[in-house]
Amino acid sequence: MKAVRYHRSPVRFAASKFASSLRTGTGAAYGPLKLADTKDLALPGDSWLRVRPQLSGICGSDLATVEGRSSRWFEPIVSFPFVPGHEVFGLDDQDRRVVIEPALGCVARGISPACEWCAGGQLGRCERITFGALRPGLQSGFCADTGGGWSDSMVAHSSQVHAIPDTMSDLDAVMVEPAACGIHAALSAGSLDGAVVAVIGAGTLGALTIGALSMWNKPAHLLVGAKYPEQIRAARRAGATEVVDTVGLLRAVRRVTGCLAVGDGDLERLAGGADVVFDCVGSATSLDSALRMTRPGGRIVLVGMAGPTNIDLTPLWHREVSLTGAYAYGVEPFLGGRRTFDAAIELAETAHLGSLVSATYSLDRYTEALEHAANAGRRGALKVVFDLRDTKTKPKSAKSTSATPNSATPNSATPNAATPNAATPPAVTTKERTS
Repeated sequence: MKAVRYHRSPVRFAASKFASSLRTGTGAAYGPLKLADTKDLALPGDSWLRVRPQLSGICGSDLATVEGRSSRWFEPIVSFPFVPGHEVFGLDDQDRRVVIEPALGCVARGISPACEWCAGGQLGRCERITFGALRPGLQSGFCADTGGGWSDSMVAHSSQVHAIPDTMSDLDAVMVEPAACGIHAALSAGSLDGAVVAVIGAGTLGALTIGALSMWNKPAHLLVGAKYPEQIRAARRAGATEVVDTVGLLRAVRRVTGCLAVGDGDLERLAGGADVVFDCVGSATSLDSALRMTRPGGRIVLVGMAGPTNIDLTPLWHREVSLTGAYAYGVEPFLGGRRTFDAAIELAETAHLGSLVSATYSLDRYTEALEHAANAGRRGALKVVFDLRDTKTKPKSAKSTSATPNSATPNSATPNAATPNAATPPAVTTKERTS
C-alpha cells in the first residue's frame, strides 16, 4: 500500500518543531513523516475489513503532531509507525461507500466485558485504549495496527464502519467525522435555551460547532469571534447571531449581556459575561479570553485540542467557572441516546458540509498539503483534504479538486448564504463539479 507514515524519531521531531517555529506549516518537510510503499496491514480479526480511503481530511490534531506541538500525554497511547488520518471517507471490501468512526474502544480491541464507558456508548472515554488485541492507539490514524486515511488502504473494525446514503456527495462524506466532533461539543453543555453563548474560533471545528448549535441546541444569542474573512463568512452561514473579529468578542458579549467591565488593557475582563463559551482554538490566548468573558458560575467548553500551556487559572477558582473538555463522540443523551455519527451523517448531507473543503491534494504532495492546512486561515481556506480517488472512477456528481502540478485546486464556487430555519442551519449549497 502507499502511505504517509509517522515514525518515532526524536531528532526529526525536534527538527519539525524548530522548522515550524520559524515558519508555520514547514515542519512536515523535516519531521518523521515519510511517503512509502509498504505491505498491506493484516486484518486483526474476523470482524475486521479493509477500507480504501478516497478522501481524508487534515485535522488540527494531525498538524500539532506533525509540527511537534502535541502534548507528551499522547506518547503512551499511540504506537509507531502510524499512518495519520482519522477523517476518512472510503470504500469497503464490497465497494460500499462508508465513513470511519475512528475511536478504538473495547469492542474494536476485542475486550470483553467492555469498560463502563464503552458499554454506555461513550467510546471517546474508553479506559483501555492501550490494551486488547491491538497495539496502543486512541484512534485509527494513531495506531500501528489499523493504518489511517493518509494511505490507499487501511483496516477497520465492523463497529467503526458506517454506510452513507447514495445521495451524499464524497465531499460531504469526508466532513462527517469532524462534524461529529462539533455535534458532541455543542451538546455537551446541556440545554442552552435562553442562554448567551460565545464561540472563540471559526475554523472548520468552530464552524461545525456553530452549525450543530444552530440545528440542535440553539441559544438566545450565539456570538462568534473569527479571525479571517472566510471564517467570518462560514460562521454567518452556520447560524451565528453575530460575528465579530476575535478582539471584539469580549465587547460584543458585554453589549449583549449588559454587564460591566473590570480593569483595562491586559487586565480587562467582564464582571458578568456569557453563560457558556466554546473555545474552538485550544491555545493559551483563546482560553485566557474565554476566562475573561464567562460569567461567574458559567462554563467553558474546550473544543480545540489543547497542548502544554501557561495560563492563570485564578478566575476559574474565583468565579467558580466550570472548564470541561469535548473530545470525540459516542452517543448523545441530549438527542435521546442517538449515536453522534448518525447525527453527523444527517448534518453533513443536510447542510452540505463538503462546501467547507477548500482544496484537495494528492498523497505525494503531502508536505504542500500540510503547509496549506497549517496556514488555512490566512490563505482563505477552511478544510484541506487528501484525494485518493481514481479519476477514471470518480462519479460525475463528485467534485474533483485534485491539486494541479503547480497549485491546489480550490473549491472556488461562491457559497450561498441560506436563510436559517428551525430544521437546518444555514449552509453552503454548492454542487460538486468535475475538473
